[in-house]
Amino acid sequence: MDVDKLLARYRAVRSATESLAAPLGAEDQTVQSMPDVSPTKWHRAHTTWFFETFVLEPHLVDHRVFHPGFAFLFNSYYEAVGPRYPRAQRGLITRPGVEEVAAYRAHVDAAMERLLDHGVADDPAALIELGLHHEQQHQELLLMDIRHVLSANPLQPAYREPTPPSEPPMPPTPVGWFELGGGVVEVGHAGAGFAFDNEGPRHRVWLDPFRIADRPVTCAEWCDFVDDGGYRRPELWLSDGWAAVQANGWSAPESWEPDGDGWTCFTLEGRRAVRPDEPVTHVSHYEADAFARWAGARLPTEAEWEHAVEILGTDGERTEPALHPEAAGPPGDRLRQVGTDVWEWTASSYLPYPGFRTGPGAVGEYNGKFMSGQMVLRGGAAITPVGHTRSTYRNFFPPAARWLMGGLRLAGDPA
Repeated sequence: MDVDKLLARYRAVRSATESLAAPLGAEDQTVQSMPDVSPTKWHRAHTTWFFETFVLEPHLVDHRVFHPGFAFLFNSYYEAVGPRYPRAQRGLITRPGVEEVAAYRAHVDAAMERLLDHGVADDPAALIELGLHHEQQHQELLLMDIRHVLSANPLQPAYREPTPPSEPPMPPTPVGWFELGGGVVEVGHAGAGFAFDNEGPRHRVWLDPFRIADRPVTCAEWCDFVDDGGYRRPELWLSDGWAAVQANGWSAPESWEPDGDGWTCFTLEGRRAVRPDEPVTHVSHYEADAFARWAGARLPTEAEWEHAVEILGTDGERTEPALHPEAAGPPGDRLRQVGTDVWEWTASSYLPYPGFRTGPGAVGEYNGKFMSGQMVLRGGAAITPVGHTRSTYRNFFPPAARWLMGGLRLAGDPA
């Protein structure tokens, strides 16, 4: 294990979190728009609590806990560690303030530097690596949450001033299709490099022949769905999805508003016109499923999605994150926009792979306890930290969730 590389990575990830929080004032870091969203300062403190609780307290003899009450405030869901503050009430936490959270992060960072200066064994090194990937997850969640918080403000403030588009909006490039023969294939993490526990073990599955779209569904295509009465036709919807449409008054993706003959959407750069060539985002699994049925297609299973990515390859990765999805490049012989623009809903429930076992201790609660009532998304979004995704990555959310940067790619039976 290269301690210098681990220390450099620790510094880079921690610094990136602070850079994401920097455009926000103290007020914006403390608000919460709904129970699923957490304040920015909570994300900053929770990721710090993770390192203090799972790395420093067990492995640094002289570590001094910054504040004994923070374990209650900033524990997310680790029952084995102790009680925690209710998630839905995180926006009520007025203290500690933003400056004290910054002091907490500095205190833990200094202790982590001391620990790494003396070298670490494999066990804490693995926990540190898990903590860094955990913090990268929260970097993405932080941006998803603050976009939703700002969208709920009647003044519609922007997280960052908008940058002019490099090209004018264009009609989307035609969707292409790849056909795959199916058969017995292997999916899941093969063991090289980091992966979350829910990505393994690698195992065999049977796939019937199928086809998959070469790019995600675009806003132009979603507008056709809306114009054709997609949100008014119960025959397109799962029962729970139709109930959600009626209960919540859905008539378009989250934050879309009509504007003359078109639509606007709320982004981290404020409200702007919907671009027809961009992938649609902020749609729930229910909406994605209804659209697929309307289009005469379906959502891919996560095994189909992963197999297609591994066989066909992709058109590249981002070199730096963006704040909103962008238009697809020209079609070619690979899948487009995989892991670069929107998380893609699949048809798969979030369940354990054959042979999956949760790890020992509180860290074992990381993923396994959520394997009920959730749907899998694959890929990655524009705001996902660079280098954080891989073909085996399994994201998961409840099927009604719309605040995340979620879209879809169509699949179906061979033509």
